Amino acid sequence: MQSDANATAPASPDMEYLMMQYQRAEPAAATALVELLSPQLTRFFASKWGSRTDADDMLQDVWLRIHRVRHTYREGEPLLPWVYAIARRVRVDSYRKRQRIESREQRVESLPEIPAHNTESSNLPSFEDLVAALPESQRDVLTMLKVAGLSIEDVARATSSTVGAVKQKAHRAYDRLRNMLDQEPIEQPACKGVAQ
Repeated sequence: MQSDANATAPASPDMEYLMMQYQRAEPAAATALVELLSPQLTRFFASKWGSRTDADDMLQDVWLRIHRVRHTYREGEPLLPWVYAIARRVRVDSYRKRQRIESREQRVESLPEIPAHNTESSNLPSFEDLVAALPESQRDVLTMLKVAGLSIEDVARATSSTVGAVKQKAHRAYDRLRNMLDQEPIEQPACKGVAQ
């Protein structure tokens, strides 16, 4: 009896169904969508600048835009490409806004952030630093594929490009990351107790 209950229960809520309920003004569906999608959207936004504050601001903006245009989601279509197309637009708008502000205002010296102490010593750059070195189109594709877990077809829809173009951008991103990692000197730990 218990195995039948587990067999019929879905592993995760159906996002498309939640979106249709959200379109019908179900508050529980809106809450469930926000809880389900916010972590991966935050990672998507943080992959550009690495700032949690900026990522949180963009996350709020994307949910406001989704709320305003929720009626444009078509029933039966995959939800993630629709959401990521909006998120990508938010990120572009945020970048442009940041550029306008920086061109018109002078920066005041701010307090430096205290770096987090890493207990493991690694000479490898962080994932965020590696991804930040990629061109924006490659960074978007790589983040959607590897961080958000979208399929190549979904990424193509979200970026308004072809599957072949997405594959090419992903391939070039992987090549560039490999080259950056090959150039980084990696210190090997010294073997203790071995006479030289």
